[in-house]
This record gives sequence, C-alpha cells and structure tokens, in this order.
Amino acid sequence: MLALALAAGIFCVHADDWPQFLGPNADGNSAETGLLDTFPSGGPPVNWSRQIGSGYSAPSVVGEQLILFHRMGKEEIIEALNVKEGESIWKYAYPTSYVDPYGYSDGPRCTPLLANGRCYTFGAEGKLTCLNLADGTMIWQRDTAKSFEVPEAFFGVGSTPILEGDLLITMVGGQPDAGIIAFNAATGETAWESVGRSNWTDQPMHGWRGERTVIWKPWWKQASYATPVAATIHGKRVIFCLMRQGLVALDPPTGKVFDSFWFQSTVEDSVNAADPVVIGNRVLISAAYYKVGSVLLELSEELKFKEIWRNTNLEIHWSTPIVDDGNVYAFSGRNPPDASFRCVEFDTGKLLWEREESWRSKVPPPSDYGRGSGIKADGKLIVLGEVGLLGMYRFNTAKPDEISHWQVPGMVYPSWTGPVLANKNLYLRCEGHLISLDFKMKP
Repeated sequence: MLALALAAGIFCVHADDWPQFLGPNADGNSAETGLLDTFPSGGPPVNWSRQIGSGYSAPSVVGEQLILFHRMGKEEIIEALNVKEGESIWKYAYPTSYVDPYGYSDGPRCTPLLANGRCYTFGAEGKLTCLNLADGTMIWQRDTAKSFEVPEAFFGVGSTPILEGDLLITMVGGQPDAGIIAFNAATGETAWESVGRSNWTDQPMHGWRGERTVIWKPWWKQASYATPVAATIHGKRVIFCLMRQGLVALDPPTGKVFDSFWFQSTVEDSVNAADPVVIGNRVLISAAYYKVGSVLLELSEELKFKEIWRNTNLEIHWSTPIVDDGNVYAFSGRNPPDASFRCVEFDTGKLLWEREESWRSKVPPPSDYGRGSGIKADGKLIVLGEVGLLGMYRFNTAKPDEISHWQVPGMVYPSWTGPVLANKNLYLRCEGHLISLDFKMKP
C-alpha cells in the first residue's frame, strides 16, 4: 500500500490506517474509497465484537494492529488487538485510582497516538506513556500530575497529545506557565513549557460583561478537552491549542506564544472540548456552555487573531465538526434534549439547516442521534449518535440528506467515542463494547 508521510515526515503509515485521534490528518477525513454506499438490510456485516473495559478513548489502527486504551478494575490498560479477529496480541497495564467527581466513566479519555514504531497514551490521571508498538514494552513514562503543578480537572485528562517533528505536544495544564508542554518523543524529557499567567495576564476577556481583562489566579485550571491542532499558516507551522481560557497560537520548536484569544464561558463548571478547525488562515472554535457559541478567527501575517464572526448557530459540546466544501457539519447543543445536527457556513456562520429531533428526554430514543460524532469518507458523512445509532449522509447544504441508518447491536448510551475507519473496516466503541464492521462495497 502507498505510504503516506504526514506532518513534515514524522508519520510513516499506510494510507488507509487510522494512527491517531481523528485519523490520518487529525481532521476526521479518510482517503478510503470503495466503501458501502448504503447500509444493507440488517446493517453492515460484523467482523467481530468483544467486551472491553471502561473509557471514552477511540482505538487507533496501524497495519494489523488495533491499539485499545481502556480500564479494567484498578488498572489502565494499553492493549494491542489483531484487527482480523479482535484477539489480544499484547497488553501493558499500570495502576490507577481515578474516580470521576461527576460520576462519569473512570476510564481513559485520550486516544493512542501511533508513530515511528511507538505508541503514546495519556491516562485519566495524567500518566504519559510511550511503548514499543511491536511488543508493548515500555520505553518511558511521565507522571505529569506529580511533575507539574496541575489543578484537578473536571473530568480527568482528556486532551490527546500530538506529534510535531520530534516533539510530543501535550496539554498538561500546569501552573503558572506550563499549560502546554513539549516532551522529547524519544526520551520523554521536557523540551519546553508554555501558556499560562505570562500570556493571559491583562488580555481582554472577550464576551464577558464589561470586557474585563485577565487577572491570573494561581488555582485556575488550564487544561481543556480539545486536542492541539498543527497547521501551516502564512508559510509557518503553528500549533493551535484551545485551552480552558481560550485559543493560543504557538511556535512548535520553542513554545513561543504568537497570540491568545479569550474564549471561556462565564459559568465556572464549563469546558472547551471540540478541536479547533483550521481552513487556510482561519480558525473556528466552538463550545456549548451558556451561549458561548462559535467564533471564527483570522490569523494575520504577523500571526495575530482577528475576529471575523461570532454567533450561537453552533454550540459544540465535545465532538469535532466535519468540513466539506466550506461548510461545517456538526452536532450542536450541550445536553439532550437541546442537541441537534446542523450545517453551518464556515466563512459566515450562517445556519443552513438543522435536523429536527422529536425527543425531549435526557437520553434520546434509538430513532434519534442526540449528540454524536462524524467522519468523512468516500464522499459521504458517517455519524454515530450517543445511543448507538449509525447513520450515513450525503453532503448537502439544502437539507439533512440521510442515506440510511442502523441501530448497532451492543452500542448503547453513552456512545460518545467517535467512529474509526481503517482499511475498509469501521470500528465503534461505547462504554464496555468494541465492534468491527466490514464497510467495503460488495461486488
């Protein structure tokens, strides 16, 4: 198969692998073709399914290995499965005592990152681990909660690290200026620390009454649940990090802050969780707490932010939207029953359509998606709702154009992990269950 080099040559994976959060390009897009154009009666064929531990971490796939990050009992487990049968190849486990203070899952949230023969994971308590991908032996591990001054997060650690060159860019959330830390990917040693009091102090608090300026508090949480995004803007590499306080643009080799933009709800128990979406020199950020809504920013040649539009047509809680032909497809709304599937124009923020939902309960019925996640593949949008409803849509700016849907056996609420597509197999995970579906078009 054709090898695909990504991010300045740091990834060497097959074109149809899914080696990291949101896929080969970290944007939910797959280059695979020859996929199902509709669901057969009874749904796509099931390759295999198995019971697994707790957590929201999506699997990652390279070649014949699927890496699953989950929790069983008092251990976080990094486990390699054979993609053909779902059987265990190797596993590495370490103790954990994490208890979610709000009663959600006690398992890991971050997705394994597979690159250069290594597997990187970031556990719910902040243990950053690097394993040999071939046999699961440990190369290095950092306990970030002990090494840095990290205020306790609302829902554990949930921002997946990314690889940029030889640096593992990680949202640690340390005080006072260790919100983002770059680790040497080969050794785990700290390369630089950045983001916090130094860049936020005296910044305007956009959207807050009176447009106050920031007076930094030493107990503030910095880490969010959004994964950093790398892009080339005006010929220069930039790392975009949507922190709890807002969006920061960083220089990858040094951690220098180019600019910061405040983007936080006035409600204390709120989070930012959807990844920034970058098109050209524009960046879309969105959140769902207390009408924060969405903001489109433009980055100047001096790498400074300028606000283009702001509205509440998209209020994305935790899934990252999919972009097609300059339009954004996303699930909007903080919680059921205020969630809906929407299409919004990227450059203007105009709402093009909204899929009406008929339910008014906390948990949506099987006929509705509620909140969900999506991926783009073979010219179509594949979505998974939080009760396990799998759908396939045409990209259409005039209306929600559903091709087919199917309630996946074993997928129950909360199915909050996004779909994973690798080598014409679709992998779906909910709390306690993992399933592999044959997604290739039949002759």
